[in-house]
Amino acid sequence: MSLRGEQEFSVEISAPVAVCFDVITSFERYPEWFSGISSATVLQRYPNGLGRIVEFGLDMMLKRIRYVLEYNYKAPTHLDWHSVDGDIESIAGHYDLEPLTKTKTRATCRQAVSVGFWVPGALKKMLEQSALRQSVLEFKAAAEAAYANKPVRKSKRA
Repeated sequence: MSLRGEQEFSVEISAPVAVCFDVITSFERYPEWFSGISSATVLQRYPNGLGRIVEFGLDMMLKRIRYVLEYNYKAPTHLDWHSVDGDIESIAGHYDLEPLTKTKTRATCRQAVSVGFWVPGALKKMLEQSALRQSVLEFKAAAEAAYANKPVRKSKRA
């Protein structure tokens, strides 16, 4: 994938690839740990049970934003998505989960977002980088908590 304006962030997670894949594909649980997501509903599933079409809700300060993504998988190390409906013009991205050891995984997320309205270039890039980094770090915390069998707390964005 090579999209204009894409951002990338990687992190090492102290959890096996299988646990990471389970956490990142358990969309209905996103509101528990992903500070930007207020709702997540799987609208369609593949025969193996993985979410194919997923609707998300974001509660922004002044507006609620809805977007729908379609997912494809190469379990348990890759998932990609692209937008198919919603308030955001386009979203496309992917996660790669690379096993480093039996209990350590490198997660790399790459994503490009076009919101559909003008935002100054420097501000847009800063917001995208910050949002992507925050979401990957929240995923890391959720995967490590799942591996340790502990509840995860939803962080608050600054």
